[in-house]
Amino acid sequence: MSTIHVTGLTVRHRKTPAPALDGVDLDFGPGVHGLLGPNGAGKTSLIRVLATVAEPTGGRVEMFGGDLRGARARSAARRQLGYLPQHFGYYPGFTVREFVSYVAWLKEMPAALTPDAVERAVERVGLTDRIDAKIKNLSGGMVRRVGIAQAIVNDPAVLLLDEPTAGLDPEQRVEFRSLLRELGLGAAVIVSTHLVEDVAVACTQVTLIETGRIAYRGTPGSLAALGTDGDEADGNATERGYTAALRGHRAATAGAGR
Repeated sequence: MSTIHVTGLTVRHRKTPAPALDGVDLDFGPGVHGLLGPNGAGKTSLIRVLATVAEPTGGRVEMFGGDLRGARARSAARRQLGYLPQHFGYYPGFTVREFVSYVAWLKEMPAALTPDAVERAVERVGLTDRIDAKIKNLSGGMVRRVGIAQAIVNDPAVLLLDEPTAGLDPEQRVEFRSLLRELGLGAAVIVSTHLVEDVAVACTQVTLIETGRIAYRGTPGSLAALGTDGDEADGNATERGYTAALRGHRAATAGAGR
């Protein structure tokens, strides 16, 4: 059974005439799901709706069997969600421990379980030695890792990450991919990213969004297969497959008169 079921999801923003999402149908279960697409394709709009911080214009989202149009279902979902927005807010005067503990409180985690959960989340992102440092004194990459820690402190059943590797150095990205694969064993992890390499290495499924519609969905291997006839100098097979899928979708929509 799918953890998340999306039907006919439409999102419109006031300042743009075209919909950010246009009748999207999707299912997500346990595993690591990569969201790819150009800037403005609709990836962040989808993540924000799933995180219950934005309401869709139309369509239906079910999570854990509940319809997110209902206030009770949204509240229940938030307790089982982890969310890292592309630009996340934090209190710079808090220590790492204080901030992650605060997020655990917001998620209504039992007080008796919170200290151990906080330490485990911080350890998983490699910040144990900075757990009592103030966030304002951390580097940009460390702040990003604090964001990941707060997202996973409650061992969420659904983890939503918007550009999570921004600011991480290559070694940290490798460690993060390993963490993603571990988390995806029991949770639905949805990662919006511009980095095709992260999707190729860490994800079990990839969804390509273009102008608010699904342009491609399949495994990273099947996406890479679309690019096997390209010139090696143009990049790896997954990147070429990404480009090929976008071109195919654009040609199809142009042919349909959209």
